[in-house]
Amino acid sequence: MVNQGVLPFKYQSTEKDGLTALAGLPTFFELACVLGLADSLEQHIRVRADGQGWTDAEMVGSLILLNLAGGDHVEDLNRLEGDDGLCQVMLHLRGRRMTRKERRESKRRWRKGRERAFPSTSAMHRYLREFHDEGEEERRAEAWANGLRAFIPEPNEYLRGLVAVNRDNLAVVQRHRPVSTATLDQDATLSFCNKREALCCYKGPKAYQPFNTWWAEQQLMVHTEFRDGNVPAGYEQLRCLKEALQQLPEGVDKVYLRSDTAGYQHDLMRYCDEGQNKRFGVIEFAISSDVTVEFKQAVAQLTEEEWNRLYQTDENGDRFATPQEWAEVVFVSGCDKREKGARPYRYIAIREPMSNPELPGLETNEAELPFPTANLGPKRKRYKLHGIVTNRTIDGEALIWWHRERCGKSEEVHSILKSDLAAGVMPSGYFGANAAWWWCSVLSCNLLMMMKLLALPPEWRPRRLKAIRLHIIALPGRVVRHARQLVIKLGGGPKAYSLLIFMRNAILALARAPNT
Repeated sequence: MVNQGVLPFKYQSTEKDGLTALAGLPTFFELACVLGLADSLEQHIRVRADGQGWTDAEMVGSLILLNLAGGDHVEDLNRLEGDDGLCQVMLHLRGRRMTRKERRESKRRWRKGRERAFPSTSAMHRYLREFHDEGEEERRAEAWANGLRAFIPEPNEYLRGLVAVNRDNLAVVQRHRPVSTATLDQDATLSFCNKREALCCYKGPKAYQPFNTWWAEQQLMVHTEFRDGNVPAGYEQLRCLKEALQQLPEGVDKVYLRSDTAGYQHDLMRYCDEGQNKRFGVIEFAISSDVTVEFKQAVAQLTEEEWNRLYQTDENGDRFATPQEWAEVVFVSGCDKREKGARPYRYIAIREPMSNPELPGLETNEAELPFPTANLGPKRKRYKLHGIVTNRTIDGEALIWWHRERCGKSEEVHSILKSDLAAGVMPSGYFGANAAWWWCSVLSCNLLMMMKLLALPPEWRPRRLKAIRLHIIALPGRVVRHARQLVIKLGGGPKAYSLLIFMRNAILALARAPNT
């Protein structure tokens, strides 16, 4: 026996043996079927409406499973296709959810017969190409010729279909887990890439910069807009908010908004404060304000007695003091063009002493620091300085911590999309194809969150996807057919088996729930 390596063990390759390394992945497919994701994809996208080859549900569904399994390239579909057990399960499940007429029609879609469970890489690249609109590239060139650099291409009908699919997902979750409040966190994120067609972002490298709206109560992405890297984060943020509000399902009657300084736009704040949205009325907001020279001057007029220590509460309910202080600031921005008599916005300043004292003559220029500073107090001590503008009337300390909750899940989901899922690796030089790829990652993220909310035990909700892959998705198994049934003989021990049975029972309960 010839050794393959240093230690005494060997690898052997087997084919068509029913083994799978992803025995838990079909539970996500099962949840998607119960929630109506496949039907929604077929209804709204219509790329493959010609009746040939792969359906829209199969194409987008394959990308969702690829995201959940850990792939981040189109070529990783070959890895799923090489998993014989998974392929047997997927072919069996897709056939069982069809009527006899649909099975006959499915066979007619394939002139040479169907051999694969997942699309080939060439078929997927051609499919993603359908989401690109060359006419928008001509408009981009025209906009650049006229001096407009921040250009957002209009989505074609297929990309708009993905938006509609996500709206259906939100409605389904709201039906099974109704809430009356939607706290929307808006923020942009950079997805760096080396594509020749990509544009440089404000940090320097080439990137795309999608703008996202996150629903805190349901832990779901409400809206996303794929953008070039050179588009400012807050560009047309009010329009994005209006589109996000249209995505919210019935039953939501109160909306809150949180944003960083990109949202410090007076048309956005005026829209929220004056209740210009007919459905939701006044939208209470908290937005990080620009620390301008005028704002610093207003803060400098505060006395030391007006500053309040900022306290934090730990997991045990005990309060402890932080190094930060906050104070109400009487400040009206010169950009605020509201009607006379309108209630002024409420500004809160937050200061924190610089951790390292500066020696005389060696002070750091503020332009070299990643945060604004100001010299405050009788001793002109240097502080980090931040501001919040709001139309809420709650206690200042409570407002600060509420606003900072935005930095938790809504920014964590950006890491999930780009690191845990496939949104960090763009597949194409075509803008529309990359936008569809990003949207498929968003749909995958929402399906993951729906699994946590609706089918997993509560202790699994804070777990990252890597833990779910280890304990649920990437389980060994062997697929066998017995008594006209497909059976997955599961490895991973009794805990893994019990967890999967718990999930399937929860999904079964969802399927039997009244459709109200």
